Order: sequence, then structure tokens, then C-alpha cells
Amino acid sequence: MDRRRFIGGTALAATLPLLGLQGAMAAPRGRLLPPALNKGDTVGLVSPSSASSDRLSLQLAREAMEAFGLKVKTGAHYDARHGHLAGTDAERAADINAMFADMQVKAIVCVRGGSGAARLLPLLDYARIRANPKILLGYSDITALHSAIQARTGLVTFHGQIGSGTWNRFNADQFERLFFKRELMHYQNTVVDADDELVPRRNRTLTLRGGTAQGELVGGNLTVLTALAGSPYLPDFTGKILFLEDVEEAPYRIDRMFSTLKLMGALDKVAGFIFGECTDCTPGDGYGSLTLDQIFDDYILPLKIPAYRGAMIGHIREQFIVPVGGKVAMDADAGTFRLLEPVFSGA
Repeated sequence: MDRRRFIGGTALAATLPLLGLQGAMAAPRGRLLPPALNKGDTVGLVSPSSASSDRLSLQLAREAMEAFGLKVKTGAHYDARHGHLAGTDAERAADINAMFADMQVKAIVCVRGGSGAARLLPLLDYARIRANPKILLGYSDITALHSAIQARTGLVTFHGQIGSGTWNRFNADQFERLFFKRELMHYQNTVVDADDELVPRRNRTLTLRGGTAQGELVGGNLTVLTALAGSPYLPDFTGKILFLEDVEEAPYRIDRMFSTLKLMGALDKVAGFIFGECTDCTPGDGYGSLTLDQIFDDYILPLKIPAYRGAMIGHIREQFIVPVGGKVAMDADAGTFRLLEPVFSGA
């Protein structure tokens, strides 16, 4: 997997330019909200991570945004390729910086994830982002951007479907309700019983430890998040609600990553825990493996905080659009969380 081969050098790459970026690395001045989005506005399509495998993916991303009644502007290098990446680091970072500087663009949508977004973090213009806050949407590898932008600017960004992803009825409804109607979203799984089961099995949540908690959301893809350990691009975890997801990671690697979060002190700071889906995270051959249940028992239960798993977040066909930095109340017994405050300025 490209992302896994890349992450070993992430922390080093992130720390090299610190001496020359002291101004951009100033601590954020509280939470920053992006302006709301309206039909007829212009959105920018960028490719911060892996290259798209075919031109149809790029066309589908454009058509999806146009189907929402939005105009589309593409990054100068959004269809470029450099190895497995969608252009060089400088090209991909330049596209993001340009979109934040462009007053015509009201939101930025990432075409796809994959790997490589963390390479851009030292190259982003955080002062410009802070001065021109906008909606940023994407998930998986885009976790690197969410984390860094939240850490350096305080801007609320959005973990959700990528431009070339599946815009089914559920995902389109999430987009419309959150961005156009500006609802204070209540994130509750849609339990499906279409499999002819006496007891529905799909989209089920499981309480790890009951209770309620409030706080701002932090997190995203577990692999990408933990690859930022030791860098200045992680937000503060104190009092936050940590949400995580992953894909194609064996349980022993999941265990290693939770160990990293524990050793860096992040787990001991959070007020609540929400795990989405770990798609295709099955044990390999050999002497067996810890299960995800056992990993959660080892790392999450001792925290004695409200926690549940199974939220519709991650590499799944239907997924929530989650505001990273948005203030929520979670109910681990019900397996739900809801926005407590608007996530757009002027809303």
C-alpha cells in the first residue's frame, strides 16, 4: 500500500523546515470557522495525495460538484503525475495555497486520497489559510491536511467523501444538509436490515464504555495521524473527542499505532472516543493475532471515557461528513454524536 511505504519518512520530512517557518508555525488563535457554501458558488478541485488512475475519475469529481449546483475550478496540477503522486510536492502544495488565496473559490474538495499529503505540510501557507478560511473536504490521507491546518490555524475542516468517490443518496444528503442547509447534524448510523436477517447486522455500533462527553473533534485516519507523531502538525488532544478509521491494516499494526498514541500522551488527554470502520483489517497467517476488540480493551477501556465503535466513518460506501474541530456531544450508549454549535461563520 503506497501510504504505508511512505509514512516512515513523514516525521523527518515534517520537521526539516521548522527553522525557516517560525512565522507560519505560530500557535492558532482559537477555533476558526469557514464561510458557508451556497449553490452557485465555485469549488476548487485539488489532488494533494496520489494521482488519479484514469481521467474518468477527474471527470466524475467535476460532474459530482456540478450536480450539487456548484461551479468548478481545477488546480493547475490536479491531473499531474510524479511517481504515484499527483505532481511534485511543490506543485501539489501550490495548488492548495492558490485555492485558499483565490477569492472566487468558496470551498476546496480533494479529488482522492492515497498517500503523500504529509509531504506538503511544510510547504503550506498557514498565514494565508488563516486569513482566507474555507471549507476543505476529504478523508483518508487528507487527514494530514486536516491535522496540520487545525494545529496551525484552528480552522474547522471536513472529513468526508472525496470528489471522485461514491456520491450515493446518503453521501449526497450529508453534503446538502451540512453545507447548504447548515444543519446541526445528528450523526446516527442508518441501520440496514436488507440482508434478510432477524437482527440487523450492518451499520451497527458497539458501546465500549457508556456515558456522554462533549468536546471538539480531532482525528481521522489512524495510520496517517500517528505518522505525524513528533511533528508540529498535530493538534492538541486535550479534552477532544477522538475519532478514527482505517483500511487494510492488520491488527498488529493497529495495535502498534494505538501504542504510539498512548506513548505520546494523546490517549490520556481525550474526553471521548469514536471508532468508525477498519475496512479489511483482518489478521494474517502465523501465530494468530490480537483482535480489534482486545486492542480496544487494552488501550481504550483503561481511559474510563465514553467510547463506542462502528460509526459510519471511513472507507465505506456510505459515510458521515465530520467537521474536524467542530464541537460535539457524544452518547456512547446510543452510538451517536451531534453538533452543538454551527461550523460556519455567520450561520
